[in-house]
Amino acid sequence: MTIDDLDARLIALLAAEPRLGVLECSRRLGVARGTVQARLDRLLARGVITGFGPDVSPVALGYTVTAFVTLEIRQEAGHDPVSHGLARIPEVLEVHTITGGSDLLCRVVARTNADLQRVIDQIVDVRGVRRTSSVIALDTPVPYRVLPLVEDVPRHAGNQYIRSR
Repeated sequence: MTIDDLDARLIALLAAEPRLGVLECSRRLGVARGTVQARLDRLLARGVITGFGPDVSPVALGYTVTAFVTLEIRQEAGHDPVSHGLARIPEVLEVHTITGGSDLLCRVVARTNADLQRVIDQIVDVRGVRRTSSVIALDTPVPYRVLPLVEDVPRHAGNQYIRSR
């Protein structure tokens, strides 16, 4: 699915001010309220917009250490049982299956470096995990973001690599 300029402007507006209502969005974008509602419904239904929840800072909650942990797992049961076990650890924020020498990549947080050892110990205790390797993030000069992608998509509307669903 591709998005057009109005979709991109709507997403950017809601990213900047997520508490705006449909009526205020329509006023700021200069389009009818029904148009904004229809666009939002379509973007939600197609999975382009995945939520409106608040972004929460782990640092503000006391989790000042971020680490990336790669895992090698036993292959007999696949990734799912390990992923379900990892999901039970609150400090595991994301899990990705990956290519290369490891099987999974996790983004984890901890209160201190010593606390990170506790989190890694919990990860190793998950049934199916064979080995871990971790790196600690020192800074985040470019935080997670998708808005530049959203703003760039309309520019590529005719690109042969973008396919509609």
